[in-house]
Amino acid sequence: MIQVLLADDEAMIRAGVRAILAADPDIEVVAEAGDGREAVELAMAHRPDVALLDIRMPRLDGLAAGAEITRAVPEIAVAILTTFGDDDYIAQALDGGARGFLLKSGDPRELISGVHALAHGGAYLAPKVAARVIAKLRSTGLGRATTARAKTDSLSQRERDVLALLGAGLSNAQIAHRLNLVEGTVKGHVSAILTRLDLANRVQAAIVAHEAGLIPG
Repeated sequence: MIQVLLADDEAMIRAGVRAILAADPDIEVVAEAGDGREAVELAMAHRPDVALLDIRMPRLDGLAAGAEITRAVPEIAVAILTTFGDDDYIAQALDGGARGFLLKSGDPRELISGVHALAHGGAYLAPKVAARVIAKLRSTGLGRATTARAKTDSLSQRERDVLALLGAGLSNAQIAHRLNLVEGTVKGHVSAILTRLDLANRVQAAIVAHEAGLIPG
């Protein structure tokens, strides 16, 4: 059972997200918070697999709350629940260790897929969010398509295959199954990719995969 912490200061939003997640028998919302400070406290108490955090919350915003949770319990996959008006916060969320970006008004199937990917060690960018993330990073000079393609050209074909699937949100186990590899081998490839491309985490790798045109979207 995938345990989820949900934090949003709007009760209606929490109710809607909770209802979507409840449709999946493998997902359980174990705690709900109405502000960022409460989210951190509940994360420490429940140690969920995934923490879904709104950006704008009282007492402590989702970015600061996510960074605190990631520092204290790195095993908790922090995902930001975002809207198209939150572009200015994307880079900050990445720096804080967020591993996913999910659109509040997106396809419910994307929310469920994202939670599964995050719970199993993957990163997840909802397709529409990915386009906005990439646009934001380009505007701040943190990477262009040509740069991304040049970087990924230095990878072996197998590493490019792994990066493409990582960018699609698959976990190491899922990538191993897709490529008929041992999971430990995939873990080694992911580590090598992050090192060779000078990336801090799987979310940044997923963005590079999108920018380089390795995956659809």
